Amino acid sequence: MPKKSPASRKPRADAERNRDRILEVAKDAFTQLGAEASLDDIARQAGVGAGTLYRHFPSREALIEAVYRTEMAKLAASARSLSGTLPPPDALRAWLLLFVDGIATKKVIAPVLNTLVGGASQIFESSREQIWEAIRLLVKRAIKSGDIRDDLDPLDLLRALIGVSNVATGPDWQQSAKRLVDILITGSRPEK
Repeated sequence: MPKKSPASRKPRADAERNRDRILEVAKDAFTQLGAEASLDDIARQAGVGAGTLYRHFPSREALIEAVYRTEMAKLAASARSLSGTLPPPDALRAWLLLFVDGIATKKVIAPVLNTLVGGASQIFESSREQIWEAIRLLVKRAIKSGDIRDDLDPLDLLRALIGVSNVATGPDWQQSAKRLVDILITGSRPEK
């Protein structure tokens, strides 16, 4: 039986758990402390050595990019799970609240991603399509159920929340954006 090359082997379960823990701790650290959070502290809080962190993520930029991609993939995937467990307008609302949290992560991480060779446009573009598909799924479901007006453009919801985050000058922009979610959902209901 031929041996598998190291690149084609599935990572060991403990290596996957370590990688996942590092990403979760890094997300929290970058969100709370900014992109310059200590990588040694991240490794320590994840319960791994610095060598393990650098084996998975050879640079700060690689870790930041992985955090961003992972968070956007989780956000996109949450649309399906929310659709399976909540009524259409509640699933849409819950997902939009998660989207606000995703904006917060991006606001911290984007400046570093923009410094990468070639910029962050390729990273953002691949994530953007996942997010657009997620919001389209949720809005389409809510329109079909009759809970949301049929002329609603799903991207208008995202644009409104991104707009709030872009003009935010204070630390409470997230609370404002989360209040806006309820206003958007209420305003998207069909006229009676």
